[in-house]
Amino acid sequence: MIRTLFTVIILLFGIELTSQAQDIWSLEKCVNYALTNNIKIKQGVISTQYQQNQLTQSRNSRLPNLSGQTSQNLNFGRSLTYDNTYKDINSSETDFGLSTNAPVFNGFQISNSIEKLKLDLMASVEDLSKAKSDISVNIASTYLEILFDKELVKVAENQLQITRQQIKQIGEKVEAGSLARGSLLEIEAQAAGEDLNLVNAKNQLQLAKLKLVQLLELEMNDKFDIEVPLLPEISAQASVVAATDVYNTAVQFRPEIKGADLRFQSSKFQLRMAQGTLYPSISLYANLFDSYNNKYTDINGKSIAFASQLRNNQRKGVGLQMNIPIFTRFQNKLQIDNARLQVLNTELELESAKKLLRSDIETAQTNAIAAMNRFSSNQKAVSSMREAFRYSEEKFSVGLVNAVEYNTAKTKLAKSESDLLQAKYEFIFRTKLLDLYRGLPLTL
Repeated sequence: MIRTLFTVIILLFGIELTSQAQDIWSLEKCVNYALTNNIKIKQGVISTQYQQNQLTQSRNSRLPNLSGQTSQNLNFGRSLTYDNTYKDINSSETDFGLSTNAPVFNGFQISNSIEKLKLDLMASVEDLSKAKSDISVNIASTYLEILFDKELVKVAENQLQITRQQIKQIGEKVEAGSLARGSLLEIEAQAAGEDLNLVNAKNQLQLAKLKLVQLLELEMNDKFDIEVPLLPEISAQASVVAATDVYNTAVQFRPEIKGADLRFQSSKFQLRMAQGTLYPSISLYANLFDSYNNKYTDINGKSIAFASQLRNNQRKGVGLQMNIPIFTRFQNKLQIDNARLQVLNTELELESAKKLLRSDIETAQTNAIAAMNRFSSNQKAVSSMREAFRYSEEKFSVGLVNAVEYNTAKTKLAKSESDLLQAKYEFIFRTKLLDLYRGLPLTL
């Protein structure tokens, strides 16, 4: 009873250690982690917040400002007194003031600035969405690369296992004297080569994991691994959606297109702002001034109190000010010309973004179709190679073919299986990329 209980405890403890040792990441977990912790994503969030502050600042420019002034002056020498005579008087004077200014009209520059910055903010949001889409695609691509390399490791392990079985069988025949030792040496050399292939496949898998870890901006550790999902089966009837249909959908919502269009619209308001500098600007101003002098006296020669001076010396003013641009050294004209050029440039950037999107979609569709065709052809090739290898293996076991012919058949089978896997994962990635362009979620 005690031994049984001890065994159960050991098993449970072993299971707990195993679960702690594993660090399994699904594609969804990888993407969500990157969207939260990736530095470029964080920079995109900061850029969006900055644009929001710019918009708020532009809106606040419609408000009147208010500033206060104060100064302390020391006066020496002759001064005019209340009886209109000059005397040598050293005095101290304190001045106070308040002033405010509010824009009334400035060629609609403020309203155009607000509209421009609204569009810039929306474009910044689209840039953030594009950055998130790019990191998601990169992670999905690397995730599939790891799955592909895992499959290659399995293929290399199976090939090596078959060869080791052959070594055992041939060794027994060599010992029995029915086969020459040269056959054993040849198959052992084949095993050494396949063992190297397995090492290379494992190294490639480790490099793919490192690439994903770096995308996630984590520190590499041996416990890191990914979840192996149940991938969709690829049938001979599989089809690829037309590139034109994908583009017509993608151009309506893809963030790179929306962002470029928003910047094009923003540049038009920038042009209106530049044109507004040709108009006169009108502003409303008001001010309040007060002062105190320690030598001020009344007609009786008695010093005037601080509070009394503030009441008596107070001055107020209000008015309108118009500023008419007559000659600005052609700066306004050049500013308008540059704004027009910016409109043309952002329009070209929008067209370039659309052409690049179309090109990416057409490339993804072409690669998907090519991968599907390769997969279909490789399926037939693998089936034929497996049958040919089985036949060669049977003849090799009875000495009808030599080790070179046997290894050739085995190598051809391994290559066809590798080509099949490559076509499979290429097709999955390209179709998932097309789904993303159509607005579908990126999942496996």
